Amino acid sequence: MDIVYIRDLKIDTVIGIFDWERRIRQTVSIDLEMATDIRRAAASDDISDALDYKAVSKRIIAFVTASEFLLVEKLSEEVAAIVLNEFNVPWLRLRLSKPGAIRGSQDVGIIIERGEKA
Repeated sequence: MDIVYIRDLKIDTVIGIFDWERRIRQTVSIDLEMATDIRRAAASDDISDALDYKAVSKRIIAFVTASEFLLVEKLSEEVAAIVLNEFNVPWLRLRLSKPGAIRGSQDVGIIIERGEKA
């Protein structure tokens, strides 16, 4: 199994349970590891044979920017479902954090794994 990853993708969105959080946009950070087999792309040197991380990033950015979830758990599940279903990824690990959400902490968040490792 090979991994294509995206690290520290920062996106502004409405996220949180408090009234003040519903009125502002906050930055979330996403780290994403996606299982794939790179051998075909390596042999052909053709993007159509690769997991296109730019396309994945653009889709996630569009979705998260437009979303207004209460919980990072819900946002994480929705992003994972998009990647698994739309990009033919069999397994992923997603880390979603809210920088500055707790005073004194760099960030807080969640890490999930979905799908099956090959």
